[in-house]
Amino acid sequence: MSSDCCSSKGTELEKLARQADQRRVLVIVLSINAVMFFVEFAAGVIAGSAALMADATDMLGDALVYGVSLYALSRGDRWKAGAAVFKGILILLLGLSILVNVAIKLNTGVPPSSALMLVFGGLALIANVVCLSLLWRFRQQDVNMASTFECSRNDVISNVGVLIAAGAVALTSSPWPDIVIGGMMAVIILRSAIRVLREAFPQLRADAADERQDGA
Repeated sequence: MSSDCCSSKGTELEKLARQADQRRVLVIVLSINAVMFFVEFAAGVIAGSAALMADATDMLGDALVYGVSLYALSRGDRWKAGAAVFKGILILLLGLSILVNVAIKLNTGVPPSSALMLVFGGLALIANVVCLSLLWRFRQQDVNMASTFECSRNDVISNVGVLIAAGAVALTSSPWPDIVIGGMMAVIILRSAIRVLREAFPQLRADAADERQDGA
């Protein structure tokens, strides 16, 4: 019996240690994304870049996502699945907002500043690579952290897209690379939202059913 007790305590301590590591990493990546949102969005407005503003909007969404992940961290599986559903819906709304931004850009037709896109797109890429490296070891621990890692990976892809758009705008002096890349980023984000929701909804229903059975 004592060995079972020690085993149970050891498992609980291991779980608490893992949660402490997750919490510390989530606080760091939340702070990085919150700061980069303000910096990159301001640069996007000044540069007139749909891709840069879309990337900044994604940064804001990730900051909110990490906040929700922190809230669900020490709670049960149902809370974690619910947090993943919330994040999936948030990612979906962000993808749709980027499409609206692209549509507005189609009407204006003014080429953005490629130099500002390169500088701030590069800064955002560095920030997101740091976030991705911090989240890497947590990517398969539970649905909450898996969906968080998914958000960070999308950011890196978006940052690369911004840099490609900046180079193409510099070469062509046309707004179309910015418009096309912004649209592609929106599609990637929407696909990611669907994937997160597909994984989270079944687990949320299963956890809810388990709780009802335990209550009975």
